[in-house]
Amino acid sequence: MKKTVLLFFFGILFCSPFVFSQSEINQMDSQGQRHGVWKKTFEGTDQLRYEGTFEHGKEVGQFKFYCESCKNQPMVIKNFTGKDNIADVKYFTIKGKLVSEGKMKGKDRIGEWVYFQEKSNDVMTREQYTNGKLEGQVITYYPNGKITEETTYKKGIKDGEDNYYSPDGVLLKKLLYKEGQLQGPALYYDAYGNVVIEGFYKDDKKHGLWKYYKNGKVILEETYPKKNN
Repeated sequence: MKKTVLLFFFGILFCSPFVFSQSEINQMDSQGQRHGVWKKTFEGTDQLRYEGTFEHGKEVGQFKFYCESCKNQPMVIKNFTGKDNIADVKYFTIKGKLVSEGKMKGKDRIGEWVYFQEKSNDVMTREQYTNGKLEGQVITYYPNGKITEETTYKKGIKDGEDNYYSPDGVLLKKLLYKEGQLQGPALYYDAYGNVVIEGFYKDDKKHGLWKYYKNGKVILEETYPKKNN
């Protein structure tokens, strides 16, 4: 009799925490909205897909998202500030290297996003977003910190100057975009900053007179569109 009672007691002691912990996750409130801690796994596995906390259907605090082979390393971490559904977001490689970070409102990127070099924590790219679309200047950097490219966007489309630089900071190419197409003057330079090609684009194609230089002198001129022989 004593043995039976003891077995029953220890059975409750060891099983109760498990039952309690299971009952505390993936719950709904009276309105049928997710509330409290939620954890989901990939179908047929024990690998977490995501974990986080809801407050009457709203995401609060920290959420972690995993891939099917991530184990304990999240690919994405979102920290919700509690205001306007805005979250601080970080993306990682499967080995835990920070790839990029910025803010999101719902599914849209907003404000500045920063991308990091593959082999260091130095900045590779800086972008600006408005309502999920690129807006303003996008700057890309070489591993040495020098600017690779400066591009201007409007509503997610290239619109404005597009400049390319050498690792030493010399301007190599100066182009102009309008609504996603090359429009206007184009200049190409050598590693010393001397003009080697000069021309004009219209509707993404070479147009008008193009000049090619060597040692500061014109060595070739071409006119576009070319006439058929």
